[in-house]
Amino acid sequence: MKKILASEITPETIYQNRRSFMKSAAAGTASVVLGSLFSIPGSANTPSSDKLTRYRDIISYNNYYEFGTSKEDPSENSGKFKTSPWSVSIEGEVEKAKTFSYEQIIKDFPSEERIYRLRCVEGWSMVIPWMGFSLSHLLKTVTPTSKAKFVEFISVYRPEEMIGQQSKILDWPYREGLRLDEAMHPLTIMATGLYGKNLPNQNGAPIRLVVPWKYGFKSSKAIVKIKLVEHIPITSWMNASPTEYGFYSNVNPNVSHPRWSQATERRIGDSFLDPRRPTEMFNGYAKEVSGLYQGMDLKKYY
Repeated sequence: MKKILASEITPETIYQNRRSFMKSAAAGTASVVLGSLFSIPGSANTPSSDKLTRYRDIISYNNYYEFGTSKEDPSENSGKFKTSPWSVSIEGEVEKAKTFSYEQIIKDFPSEERIYRLRCVEGWSMVIPWMGFSLSHLLKTVTPTSKAKFVEFISVYRPEEMIGQQSKILDWPYREGLRLDEAMHPLTIMATGLYGKNLPNQNGAPIRLVVPWKYGFKSSKAIVKIKLVEHIPITSWMNASPTEYGFYSNVNPNVSHPRWSQATERRIGDSFLDPRRPTEMFNGYAKEVSGLYQGMDLKKYY
């Protein structure tokens, strides 16, 4: 896949103006034409009043331990990571296992803009204009069996290109998981880009998961395999520190990490003089997803 140059990125002022124009036009007859060019979902979207994080911040402040543990490491160390050719296999408790090339995915599952908050467990957050499609569209092609209760995501393992994988900080390759109904929820997407461009390497190229109501580490990057399984998968962070990182990892201001509070957050791009923001339950998506956890003790199932 072609590496994106800074000069190829749509300037943020133009991008923002285009979004404002699209939103205004949607109320009139032009919406029919514009909708085919740039789709903006409705209530499932982050409010438009929530300012987008600057592109340069999104690509330079990342958690991606495969390229290093510092926030700047992914942008500095991922330049030689090869994202082509690429394929994603879907297997396990399915009626018809399949392997999709990246080109097939792009062709068969057109992306649309999804503006989602991303909240990380350390207490920082971003608002990102992702390009992606609902994961459910992909999973329906393999027809999950009645035994499929969970979905496991496995990222690529290439320690020669991902220098962080040469360390023992995690048991590589990176693994994450969702309950099947969480994976099938329309808010759960496979992202192929942001700001209208292909994903940069440091943000999970060429294809990654985005689950906006969960902490950021649940959104696996550089996915090569998806497995539908009967039993709860042990994820990388559960394996590394089960008392700190539970399977669900829903954004919850009432459940503290053992080493810090989750009650507030800092939006990347804000001044350090700006007050921290109160953390919203389910990262602000409670209306859409709280029904998934009805009757559950979310302090026990953290």
